[in-house]
Amino acid sequence: MPISRRTAIGFLSAMPLAGAHASPATTTTTTTTTTMEKPRMYGLIGKMRAQPGQRDALIAILLDGTAGMPGCLAYVIAKDAQDADAIWITETWTDQASHKASLSLPSVQAAIAKGRPLIAGFGERFETEPVGGHGLLKK
Repeated sequence: MPISRRTAIGFLSAMPLAGAHASPATTTTTTTTTTMEKPRMYGLIGKMRAQPGQRDALIAILLDGTAGMPGCLAYVIAKDAQDADAIWITETWTDQASHKASLSLPSVQAAIAKGRPLIAGFGERFETEPVGGHGLLKK
């Protein structure tokens, strides 16, 4: 049974959901004014534990399998400073649908299959609604 990046990345429900602050956009026609909300960005932050001594190998698999995902504004993997086997993954997506769609990408499915044996478990997982920030790609 294929494991979702959500499961594979554990905390991040790996890839589906929504969220972000939106300012209304107003479109005026000759007879009405319609207010449309911009799509909300979707964010995930989660902790994953690698099998002992396998953290760098797991990081390499995750980085290789997640390049060029449509709708992905940021995908950051960080080593936990206190736990030699733990990593933190922070993702920012244009919207929930892009995150969910990424789970079916061949590169993501391959990364999940290759990385699964190196995963010892998952820690905290948080869904967020990014609103902007320095370094956040704009699409």
